[in-house]
Amino acid sequence: MAQKKRTRRKKAAPGSVGLAPLDTKAAPGTEVSRLAAQVEADGGVVLGSYREPYGGNVVLLVALPIQQVEPTPYQRDPSDTHVKRLMNVVEKIGRFLDPIIAVRRDGTYWTPNGNHRLQALKKLGAKSVIALLIPEADVAFKILALNTEKAHNLREKSLEVVRMARALAAESRAKESDYGFEFEEPTFLTLGLCYQQRGRFSGGAYQPVLRRVEEFLDLPLARAVAEREKRAARLLELDDAVSEVVEKLKRRGLTSPYLRPFVVARINPIRFSKATSFDFDEVLSKMLAAARRFNVEKIRQEDLASMGGPPPAEE
Repeated sequence: MAQKKRTRRKKAAPGSVGLAPLDTKAAPGTEVSRLAAQVEADGGVVLGSYREPYGGNVVLLVALPIQQVEPTPYQRDPSDTHVKRLMNVVEKIGRFLDPIIAVRRDGTYWTPNGNHRLQALKKLGAKSVIALLIPEADVAFKILALNTEKAHNLREKSLEVVRMARALAAESRAKESDYGFEFEEPTFLTLGLCYQQRGRFSGGAYQPVLRRVEEFLDLPLARAVAEREKRAARLLELDDAVSEVVEKLKRRGLTSPYLRPFVVARINPIRFSKATSFDFDEVLSKMLAAARRFNVEKIRQEDLASMGGPPPAEE
């Protein structure tokens, strides 16, 4: 996989991009007017409209019946702790000030950004929720870029990406590579399928090597998902072999939160390679063979100390 050359972002001159304040006044076209009428028919209210200041796209400010709003079906589960924290803040100040993002799809409303706020309001018994309604429903698939209210961990991000891929495969003939922005990293697709089969899968241990051997597939989404399933099966087979090595190390009295990353690093055949392109199956096969012949008798506790750093990220 060829490494992408980073280009330095050109610095924009102050006040040179987007719309001036007076230009943000909206003159809704036919499609937006139709959407506004649908909101009213759904029991909601259009409070206003504007052109967002960066791209000039029209956005509706609406109040929606809260029971008609749900998160996009690909999203991570909400954090109970985060929802409770939001509930406490809203109750304390007596105000809900941060509209959610919403799109209308199949007669209902999805929020790709704002699920924690939505769940907090629902649990507080609210009747309605204020939303910025985007006319373009495909914004719902920009979930990773939009969902910034609580940082994703690797497991959450991977599961969201693979759920999106499955949903898109059912309705689109586009290629996986066409959705690079939405999926963000090809590794998330393979890891997501692993997490679906094994909830406590340690994806973080394998992500460094996967980032070097994975790229977005130039295949229609349905075929790409099938290929990802094969890759996930190979990765889970490798994980089983690595787990056996980890257990042997533990029986020898070796302790460390980095046992699995340590083993994966030791069997990684491209760890020190300067090459930029690798074959997924070839690398995984070499790692599997190395795991099966791993000699735990040669590992000492001081070898594990070289891993260092902070504890592995939450998954």
